[in-house]
Amino acid sequence: MEEKVKAFIEEVRPYIQSHGGDVEFVSMEGNTVRLKLLGACRSCPGAVMTLHHGIEAQLRETVSPDLVVERVQ
Repeated sequence: MEEKVKAFIEEVRPYIQSHGGDVEFVSMEGNTVRLKLLGACRSCPGAVMTLHHGIEAQLRETVSPDLVVERVQ
């Protein structure tokens, strides 16, 4: 499942990069995916929305409905 998560992150990175940010896969333990937001995303007030309503929601649809995304610094 981790490889599917990593592949999905690589798919969405160009979109996030086009807005001046970036996302990096850090780790996965059980159903918890830890991601690091970089660039403009680090200080963007909408970063939490992007993380949970964008990335997490799509991961749940495409990989597993049990996944949870956490932001790490």
